[in-house]
Amino acid sequence: MTVDSSPGPEAAPAAPQQSLSTSAARNLTNTTKSAPQMQEITSRWLLRMLPWVETKGGVYRVNRRLRHTVGDGCIEFVQEGATVRVIPRELGELALLRGFDDVSALTALAARCEQRDFTAGEVIVERGSPADRIHLIAHGRIRQIGEGKYGGETSLAVLADGGHFGENALLDPDARYDYTATAETSGTLLTLSRADFATVRDSVPGLQAHVAEFAAAAQRRQNKHGEAEIAMSAGHVGEADLPGAFVDYELEPREYELSVAQTILRVHTRVSDLYNGPMNQLEEQLRLTIEALRERQEYELVNNREFGLLHNADFKQRIQTHSGPPTPDDMDDLLCRRRGTKLFLAHPRTIAAIGRGFNAYGLYPDHVDLGGQSVPAWRGVPILPCNKIPITKEQTSSIIAMRTGEKNQGVIGLWQTGLPDEVEPGLSARFMGINEQAIVSYLVSTYYSAAVLVPDALGVMENVQIARRRD
Repeated sequence: MTVDSSPGPEAAPAAPQQSLSTSAARNLTNTTKSAPQMQEITSRWLLRMLPWVETKGGVYRVNRRLRHTVGDGCIEFVQEGATVRVIPRELGELALLRGFDDVSALTALAARCEQRDFTAGEVIVERGSPADRIHLIAHGRIRQIGEGKYGGETSLAVLADGGHFGENALLDPDARYDYTATAETSGTLLTLSRADFATVRDSVPGLQAHVAEFAAAAQRRQNKHGEAEIAMSAGHVGEADLPGAFVDYELEPREYELSVAQTILRVHTRVSDLYNGPMNQLEEQLRLTIEALRERQEYELVNNREFGLLHNADFKQRIQTHSGPPTPDDMDDLLCRRRGTKLFLAHPRTIAAIGRGFNAYGLYPDHVDLGGQSVPAWRGVPILPCNKIPITKEQTSSIIAMRTGEKNQGVIGLWQTGLPDEVEPGLSARFMGINEQAIVSYLVSTYYSAAVLVPDALGVMENVQIARRRD
């Protein structure tokens, strides 16, 4: 094989540069810059929609009419392997035991609770059968089914983790179940029989007195909300004797103290002196810090255990979905529990699940104009996004419905304005000094809380399935 060793054609010389290069020209130009961006910023609809009430003294007291009936709380359990125990103090969430704080007696009752595991489709109790025990649901979903007025079956309620039923069986020897309770999923519950409850009650004088007081309170005249009834007469003729009445108040009304979110903003004097053009460094640092504080404020208003909406919804205002994903029927159930519902709040992924649930019924949420922005709505009530509502590892979340405003006896936000060095209503940035390293410090604070004026102002739909179902 012959190899051609002759030299190839010579490379053409590079053309000489005829003008100034762009890289060199950039050294003589000004760069157009954006303000510092922040991905954490959200729409914060909750902060925008809550009516904010001035709270002088840092405390807001909610005065209500006296209520005789309390309880119906959510009960917590302890799991040790396959064994489940009820926390003794959690029995105080039952209406019968609310306010009873004898730990030894509650421990004795908790020790007598018997565990029962159930499977999906299993009938827990039959309608018409004698009711001789209370059932505490540790895990799982149970549907109560009753008989309709015109025959057929009607779904009365869906109970889930922490719920209970059959409490009247502990005191009434003639009690019977007026519904059938059927398990929708597998799970575990604990039962306490009337005989075991009576054994502990008879051995503890304090419990006997508490139960007697509860029975007496149940006999007092009250309205359907448990408030002391205001006696009156209507439809009478002539000179009938009119009943006397007065409105009794709660003796120990709840007080909401303003909470606080704070941080210390630090800026070096060299930065604020030399690098303030075209943007003021201190102003930009303060702007982003305020945005972060407002995000934290909204998170606390939703999740704080003292005043957060998810933890302050009355247990009678908490409902479960009937099948997992949100449906129009579920949204109606949540909507009908209060007058004048102002808004729904849901995680953006939950709103997507609501759309899928509506589409399955051939429906689509309508839209309403809210401050110039079109938002989805149901029955004219806007459904607003709030990514502070948590999503569990089981891909479930919650939907919040609320009525707002003091005049409407709704949910209100609490703040105090007129603070020293206030930069926004209820938010201040106070100069703290310059240290030996020439760093300027500012204390940035915001004070806030939320109050539910009457229980039905706030409702929550829990355990809403938001994951897509496999076809």
